[in-house]
Amino acid sequence: MSTRLALVGCGAVTQAVYVPLLSRRRELFEVTAVCDLSRTLADAVGDRLGVTRRHTSLAGMLAEGGFDAVVMLASGSHGEPVRQALAAGYAVLCEKPLALTEAEVAALPEGRLMVGYMKQYDPAVRRAEEILAELGGAGVIRSVEVTVLHPSGESQLAFANLAHARDVDVEPLRAAENTILDRALGEEATAELRSVYSVALGSICHDLSLLRRFTGSPVAVDHVENWGGSPGSIEISGPLPVAGRYSIRWHYLEDYPAYRETVAIHHTKGTLELAFPAPYLMNAPTVLTVVSGAESRNEYRDVTEAFETQLLAFHAFVTSGKPPLTDAAGALEDIVTAQRIAARYAVRHDLALGGEARER
Repeated sequence: MSTRLALVGCGAVTQAVYVPLLSRRRELFEVTAVCDLSRTLADAVGDRLGVTRRHTSLAGMLAEGGFDAVVMLASGSHGEPVRQALAAGYAVLCEKPLALTEAEVAALPEGRLMVGYMKQYDPAVRRAEEILAELGGAGVIRSVEVTVLHPSGESQLAFANLAHARDVDVEPLRAAENTILDRALGEEATAELRSVYSVALGSICHDLSLLRRFTGSPVAVDHVENWGGSPGSIEISGPLPVAGRYSIRWHYLEDYPAYRETVAIHHTKGTLELAFPAPYLMNAPTVLTVVSGAESRNEYRDVTEAFETQLLAFHAFVTSGKPPLTDAAGALEDIVTAQRIAARYAVRHDLALGGEARER
């Protein structure tokens, strides 16, 4: 059964990832509407997908209809647009982060919502989950160590020949997002604290989602540091919910040669190490290295694209009700963890903290 989709947000991820994937899975998906504040971007994506319904107003698109589900790909907090789409009765796949505050999640009506953490659908991640379960589960973990080397977005997407919006005033959008951040962190929160929180919800959340899959939740936080400018480098650590500890070291390195992310799960009998490629390179395999007895090392690779598998999971969710790996509750756990990160950093450096994070 083909699912008719509306795409909201026609920027970098839409152009580099979703347009190619949806174009090659036309037996499952038909894009019937696109929406972006920028007419330039809506036209660029509409032209590539052959879509004639092109909107610059979400409310107008939802009122006109002609689709079964909405894929929310715009930047920033998605809380209010997701609320509108669910209230209009549509199933929603929302790219992370779902929102920036707990209040936005609480305001969502009942409905069919899947939150997109594509690394959860990576075949190497799923294989690592299977192996960990065979070893005895989260209780055998001694530590989980994450390292992210993050070059500029421009360098990661240089190959994609993207269309750019030059017909939208971004200042009101920034002001609106700062207002939401005020509710999360308090009006007196410094730019430094806002940066740590934004990185946690915009990038590190992928690793938080993997911790939830591998070790359970909630994720506690007892140490946070930031150095090297803004966003610079961020270090986070704490106890795992069952056994062991985790550490995350995230480094923004503008001129680093290529994106690299490793997640190493050290357990009582060996190591499971995941090495992720740049997220925008379609079908580049994540490599799972399994270190076991007698220091044997076995590598697992699969070129199945994680974003594509996530889309297939959304199709199953819409057509047959199969639950997603992350729903609103899982996304809320990551928001709460990000607020714990902000709170620990604020206490460590004696920074003003208010809003929801003050209670963490």
